This record gives sequence, structure tokens and C-alpha cells, in this order.
Amino acid sequence: MFGTALSQLRYGTAILRNRRIRPRDVERIARDLVATLAEFGEPGADSALLPGQAGGAVDPAVRRTVMERSLRATARAAVRHTAHYRRTFDGLGLDPRTLTPDTWDLVPVTSKASLRALPAAFVSAAATPALMALTTGTSGTPTTVWYSRAEVEIAVAMSTVSAVLGMGLRPRHTMAYAGCSRATLPLLNVEESVTRIGASFVQIGTVDPAVALDRLATPLGLRNKAPQITHLTVSASYLSALVESAERDGWDSSDFGLESIGVGGEVLSDALQERAAAALGARITTSYMMTETLPSGGTPCTEGHLHHTTEFGHMEILDPLTHEPTPPGAVGVIVSTPYVPYRECTLLLRYATGDLVRRPETAPRCELAHLPATSPILGRWSGPLSGAITTRSLLELLEAEPDIPLPARHALVDRPEGPLLHVLVRRLPATDLLGRLEERAAAAGLPLDGIVLHDDPAGLPRTGPVRADLREHTFESVRPAAVRMARTA
Repeated sequence: MFGTALSQLRYGTAILRNRRIRPRDVERIARDLVATLAEFGEPGADSALLPGQAGGAVDPAVRRTVMERSLRATARAAVRHTAHYRRTFDGLGLDPRTLTPDTWDLVPVTSKASLRALPAAFVSAAATPALMALTTGTSGTPTTVWYSRAEVEIAVAMSTVSAVLGMGLRPRHTMAYAGCSRATLPLLNVEESVTRIGASFVQIGTVDPAVALDRLATPLGLRNKAPQITHLTVSASYLSALVESAERDGWDSSDFGLESIGVGGEVLSDALQERAAAALGARITTSYMMTETLPSGGTPCTEGHLHHTTEFGHMEILDPLTHEPTPPGAVGVIVSTPYVPYRECTLLLRYATGDLVRRPETAPRCELAHLPATSPILGRWSGPLSGAITTRSLLELLEAEPDIPLPARHALVDRPEGPLLHVLVRRLPATDLLGRLEERAAAAGLPLDGIVLHDDPAGLPRTGPVRADLREHTFESVRPAAVRMARTA
């Protein structure tokens, strides 16, 4: 397909032998995919075999062999080169060379608190740290993950392949990134992959939503480019802030040239997805990826499952308290082991992400059925209450209501008689809204003891932060009220 047989052979050999990946081999594969696109207009039919594209069904025996080899290689590297796992395995008398998928549960689960407390203890002494990536810290102290130069280069190359094949990005497109500018790794990843394709890149950041909408609507006037920004990368809460501003200020979907909006980092409800598509006129897509477990992640299928890659790491769904396997139909947390050689700097074994999912009761029969499946992300584990009432269930309830400002502000207060949901609304009284919320909560089976509405944020119990709160300031003024009134006239 690309005339890069040697690079693909080297890449495949490195994976099979769990040897170090040469970044230039993956970069060559990505570069020749872009060249093929320039020459023929579309990628070849065998592009599904490229790194990260899930390929097709693999013989179960082969999959198990590869899994066992990858788990052992990852555990050996972690024990040899990191202080945390050397101490852990020595204390338990575990030999990483003897581990199998059946005995993998002998390895203790690594908590997020352990990584946050001493990130250097998870950094391999055999690697050269080059980039410190921090999480946003919405669920607590930001988590530190170190990446080597090679890891960054491989991640960018794989992101390039994904942008071409998954997002359909082409040279005529312009991608805007509306994430926090302090998110170094995703910002670098998006900018590099977009420009390598030949598309254009615009860094917006999490500025005032009215300013962001202005930039999305402004004509670019660039030769051989679409008239306006065509693609947007954004967190779910900042997308909700954009929807709130667009609906309030009278924007029409025809004011924008958006074709696709990629949403990540937070729970994206179906309700917000529908409102965003109507307000901004774009196809809304989402995927699952974490700074700590990159490049492992998940891709939704057409039937609504989240399918998790087996190429880059090992995924388990465990009870958040007992760490026992979650049975079908039940909710558990994702526990991830990113494989070497994809990861060589910060090494993690059985890392408890805190992200809640539900295991399907029956095996899916969709286009990605050959990959492990769960529900979409339901929220973050914060205690027994969160297993019964998840962030997703609350957002589906609240984000469908125009009388609730976005991002939806809510607090769940546990009481002996049952949890009480507090919600910020535009104005009181709101008898009709309360009635609708109570009816829909009952229909959804949410075990609430009641719903309390507030029109003053000061009276609302403490709510958790969202990524849209990471607001960046600019010298640009928000659109004058007179212009807003003219637009709505």
C-alpha cells in the first residue's frame, strides 16, 4: 500500500518480541499514509491493518499468546526499572517471568493516589524523561506522567493515522483545539498530527465561549481551505458551555462550517450530543483516552458500546472496592496495563483509572465485536453512591432541559433516607421543570429521595469542578449586547 514494507516489518517484529519501537518506523507508516492520500484521494482498503485501527478478529489462541507475552514483558520492565514495582514484587515474592493471564490478579492494583503521591517511583530508570504531562485535576490533585521523546513521537505518528482514518481529516480542513492550553501532551499531539496531514491548526483554548463561537464563525479566507473551521476538539463541559452561549445569543448552525466535533475527557451525554449537533451543525464523535494509559483507549461502535483496544494494553473491569472481576451486567472500574514497548517511561501495572463502566450482559454483535466491550463511561468512582447514580445518568436527566444552564451544576447529597439531588436552574419558581425532572428520574430508575432547585449558586451545595472551569482570559471583548439583540431579532 505505501511501499513501507520494511518499516511495517520492523514495527511488527518489535511488537511480537516486545522490543523497543523505532519511532521513525511508525512515522514512516504515517507519512506514507498521508502521501497515499495526496496521490489517490482516499486511503487503501488495507488501511484497517495499520497500527491502532483494530484490524479484524484475531484467533483467540493467538490473542492469548500475545497477551501473556506482553503482560510478562511489561511486568519485567516495571520490576527491573521502577522503584515502586521492584519493592512491590519483592515484598510479595512475585516473579514477573511466571505470570500468565490467569495469575495476573496476583499483581496488586495500582491506585491513582499512589501515582500522585510519588510519580518518580513509576518512572523507568532505563528511559530518558522528556515531557511531563499533567492531568487537569478535576477529580483531585493533578496526576503526573512522564513521557520519553520516543513515546511522544510514536503517539504523534499514531494520532496522524487516526486523524486520517478515524476523523477523515484532509488537507482542506482546519482543526481548532478548544482544550486547556496547559494540557501539553494532547495539544502537542493534535497540532503535530493535524499539520502533518496538511490540514491547518487553530489553538482557541478555553476562552469565553462567546469569543470561541466568534472564531468558529469567522471566515478564514485561505486558499485551498474550507471557508471556516471544519473540525473542533473539545471537552464535554466546554462543549456544553458553547451550546449554552450559542442558544442564548441566537447563533444558527448555518453560521458555522463545522463538519465534526471530537469530544473527550469527560462524560458526553446523549442529550448534550443532540443539542450540540443542532446548535453547531456538526457530527459529534467521542472516544476514550487517558493521559496515564495512552495509547490504550476505547472507540464507540454503532450500537453504543465502548470497545477497548487490545493492541496497546490489557484492560480489566473490577469491583472498585474488592478488585474482584465485575460480572456481566454490573458496574465496575477500568483497570489498565499499558504495554511495553508502547510505554517506556512511566510504567503502570493494573492501574485503577476510577472510570466507571457497565459490562454487557450478552456478547455484542456489532462491527467491533472482536474487541472487549463495555458501556460508555458512566462517570468517576467516588464511593458506593456513585455506583447507583452515575454522572452519566444525572447528565442525561439535566442536559436535556433548556431551563437548566449549561454546564449543568448539580450536587448529590447522601442522607439516611436517600440521596437528594440539588440543581441550579435559571429561575424560580420552576414547578413544571421540577415535575418533569421527577418524572424522568423515576422513569430512569434513579433512586433519589428528592430534587431541590436553586436559582442562586451560593445556595447550592458544593459541586465538583468541570474542565470548562479552566477558563483562559483574552484581551478580546465579549460581543456587545446590542449585537446579540440584533442577531436574535
